[in-house]
Amino acid sequence: MSSAPAAGESPAAETGAAEAPVPHARENAVSRAYRTTAAAPTPAAEPDGEELLSREEIEQLQLSRLQATIRHAYENVPAYRELYDAHGVGPGDLQSLEDLAKFPFTDKEFLRRAYPFKAFAVPREQLRRVHASSGTTGKPTVVGYTAGDIERWATLLARCMRVSGARPGDLVHNAYGYGLFTGGLGAHYGIEKLGATAVPMSGGQTEKQVQLITDFQPRVIMCTPTYLLALADAFSAAGIDPRETSLEVGILGAEPWTEEMRHEIEKTFGMTACDIYGLSEVMGPGVAGESAERKDGSTIWEDHFRPEIIDPMTEEVLPTGQHGELVFTTLTKEALPIIRYRTHDLTRLLPGTVRPGHRRMGRITGRTDDMIILRGVNLFPTQIEEIALGISGLSPHFQLEITRPGTMDQMTVHIERRPDVSAAEGQAAGAELQQRIKTTIGCSCEVQVAEPDTLARSSGKLRRVYDKRPK
Repeated sequence: MSSAPAAGESPAAETGAAEAPVPHARENAVSRAYRTTAAAPTPAAEPDGEELLSREEIEQLQLSRLQATIRHAYENVPAYRELYDAHGVGPGDLQSLEDLAKFPFTDKEFLRRAYPFKAFAVPREQLRRVHASSGTTGKPTVVGYTAGDIERWATLLARCMRVSGARPGDLVHNAYGYGLFTGGLGAHYGIEKLGATAVPMSGGQTEKQVQLITDFQPRVIMCTPTYLLALADAFSAAGIDPRETSLEVGILGAEPWTEEMRHEIEKTFGMTACDIYGLSEVMGPGVAGESAERKDGSTIWEDHFRPEIIDPMTEEVLPTGQHGELVFTTLTKEALPIIRYRTHDLTRLLPGTVRPGHRRMGRITGRTDDMIILRGVNLFPTQIEEIALGISGLSPHFQLEITRPGTMDQMTVHIERRPDVSAAEGQAAGAELQQRIKTTIGCSCEVQVAEPDTLARSSGKLRRVYDKRPK
């Protein structure tokens, strides 16, 4: 088992990446510490030393890496230097992990103001890849990776896959989207790092996905949970029982999903379904992964990330076990250090189990920016999913439509009945859903039960909420 390095030891040395001389005018002791090149790929088939560190060793490692990261960001990213100077803090103010609370939060707007490349802490020439968000609500957020960043990303993704039940030599059907979205390529490099075989299918082309899964016989699939259910429908339409496919392990993420959704997927395919968590700004998929053995929440790889839970209203840091907004600080990223980034994901931190030194995160219950406020009642799409999947006549395919026909907001739940349920039974199930939403969540809504296979299916991240209120 490895021991924590001394404060100030370089993240490059900690991860075993070899240094290479890359002279540049901006170079100093901190930037030299972050210079790496990716070593020749080696399989990550077994737990590495840092994965098995104790909690005490993890926290020692976090402090040294956190001090180096804040110093790296302050000296190489003007946006961080301006932010910290405005708040009267600097690298010397971080002497303990608790001191992180002295530093201000960052968010998407912080990154958008630096569009496209001003948030990077290394010269653009040292980047080996750039990803970006869709930018549907404004300028996209741009993220970049050095060769060392990509190597660490692949290693962490391989960790997630391994604890979720994937093994070297497995054939892995990768149905996350390739391109600017980090999901497809992030998973792809992790598959190869694990020593498995990647089928780089990407999203969409559902009929072809069915054909390739049938012909290639992969053991593992990686995609969003809602797209896996869309594939189940496509298998059934082709006359194939999803339980008769070769799929044994689903590693599913990129959107919130409930325990009820897990049961639906596992029952439909006869597989083990595990969560995987990540977001582009922090790294991409692979920040945390769920154990197939425990299925008790995703283990956060705390040798590379420092998580916090805050009250989203007061911004107070909350203790382990309390629900709030998840905040992340990266500890080993060279190109794009991220410090106290507000994810808007709502969850809680829990003690480690499968890897005791690394804490777990509970399931994402929603996002602060996805919350629906309906006549004074706060609700999340995952709450509707949880209730609907407890009613036998209703399918997991639903949409929420928000309108304002008069002076009051109205929510309509459009949900399909299951194919083996009659129209009358479906209407009765819809009435039950309406009553349970009123009783459980405390808001009135309309429920419209749709025919099977009539609502839009996901080819990646599924859109659940359609807000049609006047702007």
